[in-house]
Amino acid sequence: MILDAAPDTVHWGFFDATQPPIATISSGDEITIRTVSGTPQVLPGDGFHVPPELHAIHAGGVPAMPGHILTGPVAVTGATPGQVLQIDILDVALRQDWGYNVSRPLVGTLPHDFDQLTHVTIPLDADAMTARMPWGDDLPLAPFFGVMGVAPPPAWGRISTIEPRGHGGNLDCKELVAGTTLYLPIHTGGALFSVGDGHGCQGDGEVNVTAIETALEGRFRLTLRDDMAAMIVAETPTHWITLATDPSLDICAQIATRNMITLIVGKTDLTREQAYMLCSLAGDLRITQTVNREKGVHMMMAKARL
Repeated sequence: MILDAAPDTVHWGFFDATQPPIATISSGDEITIRTVSGTPQVLPGDGFHVPPELHAIHAGGVPAMPGHILTGPVAVTGATPGQVLQIDILDVALRQDWGYNVSRPLVGTLPHDFDQLTHVTIPLDADAMTARMPWGDDLPLAPFFGVMGVAPPPAWGRISTIEPRGHGGNLDCKELVAGTTLYLPIHTGGALFSVGDGHGCQGDGEVNVTAIETALEGRFRLTLRDDMAAMIVAETPTHWITLATDPSLDICAQIATRNMITLIVGKTDLTREQAYMLCSLAGDLRITQTVNREKGVHMMMAKARL
């Protein structure tokens, strides 16, 4: 199944458990989802390809809430609260030959250091998988989706896409490229998975608020799991990752560490004390992002240690 971005298949700026699904698939099925990013103000000049659906989405007016353009939601038949949604990221591909980066006053990791809005169009080379920077350097691309989330708990009501929370959402974890897997706790019937905020590349931190924002196409396999703890976890070919969000980086670090201890104990014969020791000796705490009000920290643990 292919789900295109279009005015009737995207929701702009919000997650909401009452939003009806655009498509429904069975557990274990694959789906290809296309995304777009950006307001009319970030469109490039002549000579670049702009997906026509982005113009159509803009024509529908300003978003209900400030935030990201997400394609979905996709329901998974039989999904119920308490389960976990396994999201295998099978492939991620560029959909346009440009991206953009924007910084502005009063936001970002240094909210008071820069008093001018800066918008830069960045050419992307899909063959070389590089981005040409304004100063002439080529950065390697490593595309991933900044936002992958299920619907939040119904009691939360309609929430912004900007802050990552217990449903996933704007995690901005650069490790989640093709070939990795994200596990999200399910909070409402159908799970209701949405995706967007395509990034060409990003550093840990995403300090000036944006990555190289661009349009992407992702191929996913969505599978229901009944055998996993309800926490946000990711898996690469070489590492397990526990992801945490909170306004405080200190609390994020505590959550990521605590969840890694739970993961280690569940996969080994180690005690909690031994797992805590292993986290100190072999776990890597990294800042995911510092710019979305709810900040992010993730801990990486090599699978070889388990």
